[in-house]
Amino acid sequence: MNDTVKIEDVPADATWARLQADADAVLVDVRTRAEWTFVGLPDLSSLNKRVVTVEWQTFPDSQVDPEFADKLVSHLEKSGVPKDAELFFICRSGARSHAAAHVMAEAGYPRCRNVADGFEGPLDDRRQRGQVAGWKAAGLPWKQG
Repeated sequence: MNDTVKIEDVPADATWARLQADADAVLVDVRTRAEWTFVGLPDLSSLNKRVVTVEWQTFPDSQVDPEFADKLVSHLEKSGVPKDAELFFICRSGARSHAAAHVMAEAGYPRCRNVADGFEGPLDDRRQRGQVAGWKAAGLPWKQG
C-alpha cells in the first residue's frame, strides 16, 4: 500500500451526520456475510439509503479478496456513485475497513474514510463488543441481518 495516502478516521455519529447531509455519501460494510447475518448491519433506511456490502476477507479462510476493489468499483459505477463521493468504510472494529478504504483511495476514490471503532468497537471489561464505542454503542440505527 502507498503510505502517502492518509485515511481519516471518523466517529460513528459524525459518519451518520455526513451520510445524512450528503446524498452522494455511501457507507460500505466490508465485514463477512456471517457478520452481516448474525451480528447485524447499519440501517440507513431512514436516510433513504442502503449499506453497500462487499466482503474484504472471505470466510472461513480470512484471506483478503483480491477482487475487492474491482467488485466495489463495479457496484459504485452501476449505482451512479460519483468518484468524488465520500465513501465511509466500516467493519467490526476499524482495522479491515481502514485497509479497504486505503485500497479504494489508491483505486481513484479520493474521499475514502474509516468509521472509527467500526460497528461493534473494542472489547469491554467483560470481553464483549458493542458497548464501548462504534456504531452500536453510539445508538445509531441497525438491524439484525
